Amino acid sequence: MGIYLDNAATSFPKPDVVIKKMMEYMQNIGATSGRGAYKSAIESDRLIYNCRKMICKVFNGSDPAKVIFTSNVTEGLNIVINGFLEEGDHVIVSSLEHNAVWRPLKTLERDRSIEISMVDCTSEGITDYNDVEKLIKSNTKLIVFTHASNVLGSIQPIREIGEIAKKHKVKFLVDSAQTAGAYPIDVKKDNIDILGFTGHKSLLGPTGTGGLLINCDITMNPLKSGGTGGDSKYPYQPDYFPNRYEAGTPNVAGIVGLGEALNLIYSVGIENIRKKEEAIIEYAIERLSSVEGIEIYGPKKSDKIVGVISFNIKNIEGEEISYKLDSQYDIMVRTGLHCAPTAHKIIGTGNTGAVRIGIGYFNEKNHIDILVEALNKIQSNYKCK
Repeated sequence: MGIYLDNAATSFPKPDVVIKKMMEYMQNIGATSGRGAYKSAIESDRLIYNCRKMICKVFNGSDPAKVIFTSNVTEGLNIVINGFLEEGDHVIVSSLEHNAVWRPLKTLERDRSIEISMVDCTSEGITDYNDVEKLIKSNTKLIVFTHASNVLGSIQPIREIGEIAKKHKVKFLVDSAQTAGAYPIDVKKDNIDILGFTGHKSLLGPTGTGGLLINCDITMNPLKSGGTGGDSKYPYQPDYFPNRYEAGTPNVAGIVGLGEALNLIYSVGIENIRKKEEAIIEYAIERLSSVEGIEIYGPKKSDKIVGVISFNIKNIEGEEISYKLDSQYDIMVRTGLHCAPTAHKIIGTGNTGAVRIGIGYFNEKNHIDILVEALNKIQSNYKCK
């Protein structure tokens, strides 16, 4: 196995305890949740409920029933955006949003005539929270912010933005795809009404898992309708949590794995995870800066970013760098627009994209050394041409 530096896309490797727990479920239990009264079905119910409790424990939620499981954070964000916003509503977003937020909002702008205001940020992706308050209008219904950019890594001032949202009685939705599991989040202290999370990145769980932690009173139309295992005679989707937003058979194996990953993260402590990753981030910025012709985007301070560092090297296309890192040095990185065109527009890479490394909990400093050595060789070979 080579060096994996694409943890911003999905974390790897998955912890052995996560894989073991999923295998035990599939081999020894197998039943789905909410669909039976026999022992293995009840055990599935218990495992899923335990994961809901762990989500609340990690992020300081108060009601496990208000943990909504989805197939990924994109689905969760779509539930809120499509289910909450109505004709003529106004939404405030950051300049750094992933297409998981940007595309559904633009679709509603076209189909429901909602208004979108984008908050300016610096070229390093730093937002002044005071600029958010300046954009609030009488019809502002929702503020949506990524917690940290998946292109620049820049951490946004969500606690202050949440305080502004609360002051103006506007709901606050946070996309924690790049921070959940890697950076401390407390939905109460951070004034978050709805936290969107994905299970397969820094939460160290399997793909196909994610959801919402709802920390407010809110009414949203469900994104889909169908079986929930109960109220089967009722012709409409139930109106209570979590069933209102969880139609169809759940991904029990994935949720079981996520629950075990959350147990691991809680036992290690997110503060300790952050401390380890921050040391590698600081080292990476220092070492990468030594590569001739490199341009590193975003803040150059480890306390201002999560483990996302994007860069380009003068006169070498990002796709070529990525290909050579993989084919010649067995190093895995991500190249392109990273599904976040507005963020790339800010740094002037809207047409070219950038190379991105995603540092995770299982990376070490020597991985950065090997990466930098490989980049120096690639750069040197191009100079000789």
